[in-house]
Amino acid sequence: MNARKHAPGARRQPKHSSGTFSVGIRPVVTRPDPRLGLRAAEVDPCDPHLVALASVLVTTMRASPACVGLAATQIGEAVRLFCMDVSGHRKARSCAGLVVMANPIIVRRSRDVTMREGCLSVPHLTGNVARAAEVVVEGHVLGTGKLLRVTADAMEARCLQHEIDHLDGFVFVDRVRDPGVDLFARLTYG
Repeated sequence: MNARKHAPGARRQPKHSSGTFSVGIRPVVTRPDPRLGLRAAEVDPCDPHLVALASVLVTTMRASPACVGLAATQIGEAVRLFCMDVSGHRKARSCAGLVVMANPIIVRRSRDVTMREGCLSVPHLTGNVARAAEVVVEGHVLGTGKLLRVTADAMEARCLQHEIDHLDGFVFVDRVRDPGVDLFARLTYG
């Protein structure tokens, strides 16, 4: 077996192994990093680089406690790609399972409801955010470019909007109406 030597003090990137290959877990970009405020670029959903990036996104999301979605911008990639999986979340009603989508757009939305949100890119804070209770989102399947349509409500709808916000250069605290009242530090983690 070939062992690689690392320079003294160099950090190794954590790996997640599926048994057949390993996928690196990327660090999540946090505020005030200016990359979080940039609009991500449209992509070619058939680009093999994006398929590999999607694997990293999913692995990073699953390795992060209580995380149900992750946008490419959150790992420093300015491309319109995200993953989401609200399976087992106590506030989920609809559940499409694992969704990985390129170039998502919201094509239909309902009335807003306000709920508390948190985000890996804004650690230790939550806030009340008004978002549509139901949405229909369309985007493309990686590798094929086929159109994917997700109809969602409750937590899944909120997650879709949250991740698309990241791709548009917003974090949830940008949506909190009165940060002095609604935003507070989390007392517990996870």
